[in-house]
Amino acid sequence: MELIELLKAVFFGLVEGITEWLPISSTGHMILFDKFVTLNVSKQFLDMFLVVIQLGAIMAVIVLYFHKLNPFSPRKDSLEKRGTLMLWAKVLVACIPAAVIGLLFDSWVKDHYYTAVVVACALIIYGIAFIVVERVKRSANRAFYLHGRGRHFSSNPLEETDELNSLSFPKALCIGLFQCLAIIPGTSRSGSTILGALILGVTRKTAAEFSFFLAIPVMFGWSLLRVVKAFMVEHLVCTSTEWGVLVFGVLVSFMVSVLAIKLLMGFIKQHSFELFGWYRIGLGILVIVYFAVFGGLFDLAS
Repeated sequence: MELIELLKAVFFGLVEGITEWLPISSTGHMILFDKFVTLNVSKQFLDMFLVVIQLGAIMAVIVLYFHKLNPFSPRKDSLEKRGTLMLWAKVLVACIPAAVIGLLFDSWVKDHYYTAVVVACALIIYGIAFIVVERVKRSANRAFYLHGRGRHFSSNPLEETDELNSLSFPKALCIGLFQCLAIIPGTSRSGSTILGALILGVTRKTAAEFSFFLAIPVMFGWSLLRVVKAFMVEHLVCTSTEWGVLVFGVLVSFMVSVLAIKLLMGFIKQHSFELFGWYRIGLGILVIVYFAVFGGLFDLAS
């Protein structure tokens, strides 16, 4: 078992754990990271590893939100258990569009749009979108506050969804439709769902949490399919080093994801997502500059 490959796996887990949950695109980071850190493994294993490493990130969500997601918790009354089951139903409904689009177009998109320039453009476009949406919401809320000062309103036209249980099925489905945008590399799955939820009037906290929960069936299902394909269809045989890379990558992804999720939820209590918008724009420019200088701006990723 090669120590240097295990250290590389730690770095991959670090990148996955951070970028999977922040709306900054794991693909955008991986496309740069891959230029500097290359695993000495078979292509079959690498294709499987880059998907299965997400299992660590998924487990972080399950651990952190186990009580909220568990409909059979003895600490919940019958009404709360029913609410949790309804939440899962909304999650599954929201996953339907992405599942359909993914099965139909995933391979085609990878064959035609997995280029540095597409990733960079997606990073920049959605970065601008985050900034615009947050500023519009801030201006609208400020205008409402000034207009409504000293007066009593029976209803607030700008009121945001404050709890996951209050999300309607149509709104959950609409957020799921936004998730389909993530099929374009550089968009970010969490970024597209959070942005869609904000546009629909959902609070930042609820938007982030619902995005986390949407990832569970999507990422778990995709990882399971990739494992089945690798070992049962392609008959992948892993070396001891590759098994070590897989274990280290998943474990680090889990630990870093726990920290990243906690930090994100703490950050958005006091701040907007606008900072992530600026970060995306900066990363997009960096991708364009790097590949324009060293070549491969329009080349398909291998």
